[in-house]
Amino acid sequence: MAYVICEPCVGTKDTACVDVCPVDCIHPRKDEPSFASAEMLYIHPDECIDCGACVPACPVEAIFTLDETPSKWDGYIARNAEYYSG
Repeated sequence: MAYVICEPCVGTKDTACVDVCPVDCIHPRKDEPSFASAEMLYIHPDECIDCGACVPACPVEAIFTLDETPSKWDGYIARNAEYYSG
């Protein structure tokens, strides 16, 4: 997983990152049924191409590289991966 979405996205779900992603790896999108019930957005760890386009697009600065994820949000690394494991 190259990028991870963290706590600032919770409850915000601003989809600016979805709009700039060239490989459509951030979900749920507004047109997906799970969008309304989702607490936040998630980056698919296998589909992300490490382009970084999502980082400057995020208005709440919730997206970090795996290595730069703040320690207080380490739990979001597993949370992003788990979203796609089910």
